[in-house]
Amino acid sequence: MLAVLAAAALTFSLMQSLVIPALPAIQRALDASPEQTSWTVTGFLLSSAVATPIAGRLGDLYGKRRVLVVVLAIVIAGTLLCVIPSTEALVTGRVIQGAAGGILPLAYAIVRDEVSPGRISGGIALLATMLGVGGGVGVIAAGVIVENLSYTWMFWLQVPAFVAVAYGVHRWVPDSGDVSPVRIDWLGAGLVSVGLVALLLTITQVRSWGAGSPQTLAGSALALVFLGAWLRTALRRPEPLLDVRMMRRRPIWSTNTVAFMVGVAQFAGFILIPQYVQEPEATGYGFGASPLDSGVFLLPMTFGVLLIGLVAGRLERRFGARALLTAGNLVNVACFVLLTFFRGGALEVYTASALLGVGTGIAMAALATLIVSNVGQQETGAAAGVNNVARMLGGAVGAQISAALLAAGAVASGLHDAHGYTLAFAVGLVGIVVATLLGPLLPGRLEEPTGSAALPPRTAPGLAYRR
Repeated sequence: MLAVLAAAALTFSLMQSLVIPALPAIQRALDASPEQTSWTVTGFLLSSAVATPIAGRLGDLYGKRRVLVVVLAIVIAGTLLCVIPSTEALVTGRVIQGAAGGILPLAYAIVRDEVSPGRISGGIALLATMLGVGGGVGVIAAGVIVENLSYTWMFWLQVPAFVAVAYGVHRWVPDSGDVSPVRIDWLGAGLVSVGLVALLLTITQVRSWGAGSPQTLAGSALALVFLGAWLRTALRRPEPLLDVRMMRRRPIWSTNTVAFMVGVAQFAGFILIPQYVQEPEATGYGFGASPLDSGVFLLPMTFGVLLIGLVAGRLERRFGARALLTAGNLVNVACFVLLTFFRGGALEVYTASALLGVGTGIAMAALATLIVSNVGQQETGAAAGVNNVARMLGGAVGAQISAALLAAGAVASGLHDAHGYTLAFAVGLVGIVVATLLGPLLPGRLEEPTGSAALPPRTAPGLAYRR
């Protein structure tokens, strides 16, 4: 079961990261503008942000395995649409693929339902590890594909992977016996969906629209109105789509705030490192790396995440998730100090990449553990979904601020100057320093193993633990 869920998290992460390095190749193949191809990322981000909390809540209501299989089927349909050589089909397919955002909260909730108490933290760490590994491998795989094959192969290769994962979930993941017989809050789903779309769209387009433009102001106002209306209805309904009262608890809002700041740093590093090393040597700082070579610079990050994933569960049981998260954030501080001030040679960049992998692997595992261990079992999917959205929002903000700083420092030839990269990497440094300073607000070490509170004793070998 854990292997199947880990494969689901890995394929989701690969799907996220494959497209970003391939955008120039997609633009050439479809004769599209940069603004058009950028929607393959923006559209995925928007729909994923909406699907993540909703899928988690639907899993709590109707059964995690059932909803996870439906999510995977939707993703397969979107992937098949992406292979059509058309900009409209590609963007539409990526929007449909965004349903994959529901994979992670559903997988976390299944682990909590089905894994023995002493192994829950290890299972969650495994899933978080696959996210980091998939991100690094995806960048490398994208380089190989765009240099040797059509971009459509990125999607053809995803189809059998998702079909295999969907079969594995149906075959080996137990059906949750704990579901809630309540009606879905479709009004809340509509309000929060429009609000999140308006918010993320404004964040991702503010650089092209302008900070004070009518579009930016209208998008911000629309997001404020719809999210405010959702908040009002959520406080009044007995069974809201997302329990706002739960989000107001300090262990939850503090963990989500730290997740937002970790996202700012994580995405800034993940996107900027390949871009930095691809800058021409004529700039005086770039390495002139090809898309494939730039992916190699993320290999230390991939191995770092994988290494941490193997031991994160045991470290969490020994030291507690809060201490582990603080340690991971400090490692990331060291990474961004290197990238901001001491990135003159390949060795420094490789070292920073490794530190980013170790720090990110620790942070993602600890954040997931903190969320899962501080909510009730019926709240797990929704809470994990909101935590992932918080990290995605942070990533969108960090990426946009970094891109704006790079663009502001562009020289007449269109190339970026070294100072622009210094400021862009400093965005990640500020984000991770803030995340570290927020550490004391996080919930402390649990008295019992993660998720073990109120669990009955094990009745027979191999049976699932349930509340």
